[in-house]
Amino acid sequence: MIKSLFKVLFYTVLFVLIQVLIMDNIHLFRIASPFLYLFVIVKVPINISRSYVIAISFLLGMIIDVFSNTLGMHAAACTLIGIIRKPLIFTFSMKELEEDATPSYRSLGVPAYMKYVIVLVIIHHFSLFFIESASLFDPILLFFRIFANVILTASFIFIIEAFFLKHRKNET
Repeated sequence: MIKSLFKVLFYTVLFVLIQVLIMDNIHLFRIASPFLYLFVIVKVPINISRSYVIAISFLLGMIIDVFSNTLGMHAAACTLIGIIRKPLIFTFSMKELEEDATPSYRSLGVPAYMKYVIVLVIIHHFSLFFIESASLFDPILLFFRIFANVILTASFIFIIEAFFLKHRKNET
């Protein structure tokens, strides 16, 4: 478990830096921005207890809030997906998972992993943008922003996971 926590810590530092230094400056058509830091929550090993996952998710969201000046919005959205993450994994997984498995194309299967990521990103983005808007002043724009950000973020996560898969194949 200690090795898993160090891996999560490494991913946290790496993806927070990428998010803050690069991704926060990308705004496609002033609508969509990738939230690559969600990859950290996606990749937390399954054997880590739910309370640790919630704490990791909350702290990750707070770190992003500090750099983005968003007053707890990311922390709230990340905590929510930290809570529902494990039930989602077991909902989409069609096979028995190893105790120390990490969600990936290989461990869950490609369709199950894609469903897991997309649902997790949808829930995160819906809660984040709903908190940000604080009302349904312009619901069409709100849902368009959610849709565009989900597509962009999920695509980035799938591409990164494909690189991890290719790297692991080269090791064997």
